[in-house]
Amino acid sequence: MAAISDQHPFALEIVLQLRAAGHIALFAGGCVRDSLLGREAKDYDIATTARPEQVRKLFGHRRTLAVGASFGVIMVLAPQGGGQVEVATFRTEGPYLDGRRPESVAFCTPEEDARRRDFTINGMFFDPVEQRVLDFVSGEQDLNAKIVRAIGNPHERFREDKLRMLRAVRFTATLGFSLDPETADAIRAMASELIVVSSERIAQELKKMLLDPHRRRAIQLTEDVELIRVIFPELDSVRRQSEWSLILNGLEALRHPTFELAMALLLKELRTQPNPRTICLRLRLSNDETDRITWLVAHQSDLDDAPALCLANLKQILAHRYRDDLLEMHRVQQVATSSPLDSYQFCVHFLKNTPPEVLDPVPFVTGDDLITMGFKPGPRFKSILDTTRMAQLNLELLSRDEALNRIKQAWDQELPRP
Repeated sequence: MAAISDQHPFALEIVLQLRAAGHIALFAGGCVRDSLLGREAKDYDIATTARPEQVRKLFGHRRTLAVGASFGVIMVLAPQGGGQVEVATFRTEGPYLDGRRPESVAFCTPEEDARRRDFTINGMFFDPVEQRVLDFVSGEQDLNAKIVRAIGNPHERFREDKLRMLRAVRFTATLGFSLDPETADAIRAMASELIVVSSERIAQELKKMLLDPHRRRAIQLTEDVELIRVIFPELDSVRRQSEWSLILNGLEALRHPTFELAMALLLKELRTQPNPRTICLRLRLSNDETDRITWLVAHQSDLDDAPALCLANLKQILAHRYRDDLLEMHRVQQVATSSPLDSYQFCVHFLKNTPPEVLDPVPFVTGDDLITMGFKPGPRFKSILDTTRMAQLNLELLSRDEALNRIKQAWDQELPRP
């Protein structure tokens, strides 16, 4: 095993304590896969013959959480907030009537447990004491061949949990592997059934896919196995146009994007419709995520000719809280079309040479000032504030006194008389 993480010593301690109590205990699932690939395992899961109540008794109720005791899952907490490790009893599962969770579980042997898991590369165990892999599903063989393959009958695995179809795409793309043809065919045949999966679970997978450097391949695989038409039916017409290849090029060109930026780029051709917000609401994204995505889609062209913008408009755009995402969105769209980066470089240079207090200065005049002067709130009130602010950002007004005097002169007829 390679690439040991900070969580490894605690996970090993749990294994040793379970074994000292007479139980079989092994590392399981993704941590085994990642370690065999030479990657640092983010989380350690442990599979054991100990029953949930035995795990809680061994480690104490104050250090354990019964997050899924009915399914044989207990969370063991490290001391002093040092993380947590999932400890699950070896189990087989009854039918998945809702396409998400089994109706029942039965405790079993390690081999039986391995055969109910999703993909062969996730179905291996590792004995950290004897330093050996326990592989009942040919996972190590598929790992070496760089193949994502469902364990057993892929239709059965996907009937148990429909989200596994999208997870197959994510693992294939993010690991740089190939998708087993039989597994891919099963996904195509069952793609429409993804609709029964909760929006939150789908969004979670999308976030992992779009934040990964292999995001372009993830979207292409999602399209290839026909899951994209279920997740994003609004993109059907876009995918038949030349713009689709530019979107894919842009996704590939992104550098460490936020999820919102990657989503905005994916949905960029829907800007003339209310679709981006509708999609965000359907996926149950947060209000902040939704606002950021829809704003980026709506303003994606704002910097296309940045040098030609008036100073005030340029400052307002570059002072916006989503500016960094907008700049990157502009850059990758230029890269995708092999266009010059003149506007992008102009903005970068402008930001570098413009102090924050000049880019977004404190307004010379506020609504309270106008009320003190005798103006009543309303459309004209807002117009005065906006006009004054634009003049300030354009450097047409250089002080508060100048701004107040201009307002008095321009709107003298609207001020109350003594």
